[in-house]
Amino acid sequence: MRWKDLFSPITHMDTKQVELFIESQPEGTYTLLDVRQPREYEKAHIPGSKLIPLPQLLNRVAELDPEKPVIVY
Repeated sequence: MRWKDLFSPITHMDTKQVELFIESQPEGTYTLLDVRQPREYEKAHIPGSKLIPLPQLLNRVAELDPEKPVIVY
């Protein structure tokens, strides 16, 4: 299974669209998923995001709430 198969449907959003989505949704109703490496996350990340490095995603997908939209960056 490819990691992209975990997220369906896959929709591309540019930065502005993500900002508008976040502003229009109550906190806790979506997941911001940072798939970068811990060192990158520690340098800077979107507040409230969850870190699951991409190589670990298949093994940790159960940590995500399937009822919430996931924004992956």
